[in-house]
Amino acid sequence: MKNSPEHKKSSRFAEALRNKAKEVAPSKSKIREIKPKKGSKLHPRNKHHGRYDLKQLVKVNPPLSKHIVKSLRNEDTIDFSNPEAVKLLNEALLKHHYGIAYWSIPEGYLCPPIPGRADYIHYIADVIAESNFGKVPKGVQITCLDVGVGANCVYPIIGNASYGWSFIGSDIDPVSIASAKKIVDNNKSLKGKVEIRLQENPKDILYGVIDHEEKVDVVICNPPFHASQEAALEGTLRKLSNLNKKETKEAKLNFGGQGGELWCEGGERRFVGDMIRESKKFGKSCFWFSSLVSKQSNLKAIQEYLQIAGAAEIKVMAMSQGNKASRIVAWTFLSEAEQSDWQRTRWRQ
Repeated sequence: MKNSPEHKKSSRFAEALRNKAKEVAPSKSKIREIKPKKGSKLHPRNKHHGRYDLKQLVKVNPPLSKHIVKSLRNEDTIDFSNPEAVKLLNEALLKHHYGIAYWSIPEGYLCPPIPGRADYIHYIADVIAESNFGKVPKGVQITCLDVGVGANCVYPIIGNASYGWSFIGSDIDPVSIASAKKIVDNNKSLKGKVEIRLQENPKDILYGVIDHEEKVDVVICNPPFHASQEAALEGTLRKLSNLNKKETKEAKLNFGGQGGELWCEGGERRFVGDMIRESKKFGKSCFWFSSLVSKQSNLKAIQEYLQIAGAAEIKVMAMSQGNKASRIVAWTFLSEAEQSDWQRTRWRQ
């Protein structure tokens, strides 16, 4: 609503960006929209197409067997409204597909859907590949910053297993930091390749985590979606009502999530706008910045923020998983010559 507090805050933020932009008139950004092929759902390289192989997943994680139920079609599935079932499923998927020996999260913390997280990694790999003659650069020399790594550390797990990348994972929550570090320390495949850093100032996103001398090839971010705790709970109730095929009035968050994981003042539009503002300061030390954008209604404003900030190139990629649609927005401040130099010095193998 135009008169809502959130709208007023977003309007003031956009105006502040415009005023800042008057100091240096930005050039017109090149925007490219990338749509999935007709009929496609998950990314072609995603390992999670089709139904889960529950027999195999139970084999690698036997406690999951207690949560196998029959669907309306009399097929084996799990109760996705049960947080424990979702957690055990994720543990099994990470063991089976990504070679993780240990994975756990504190009670009540975000337990994200693995297929959707894998899609982000593969789509952002495509973005990098387009800047590298169509080839995804692989290996530990490629550094990815995961803003808001969370207690689950899922993006570094998938990115390292899929492409061998090194990761920096940042978070404002000390409990999440401790959990992510424990996951790294208990998996040989991650030790020495994933560094977890505490963001000590909750108002900052990139400042205080990386410096201008540190080269980062790509930044990924799954920003807090909601503007308040109440909005997050309403969204969960709608989701559970759809799962259960009946109205749900009270429930725990089936995928978990603490305050900073699910909501922040101004929601994702404000968060991504703040990230764009900070990213310009790191425009020469990072090639690609990116963020998930869950709400289509936020896309136009975010593109406007990027134009104002003077991004040299912007890419928008549509994603879908089941009935859920979202998109990735990626941007760079590097000129074509600077991009070529980056590719030649860091990615050429």
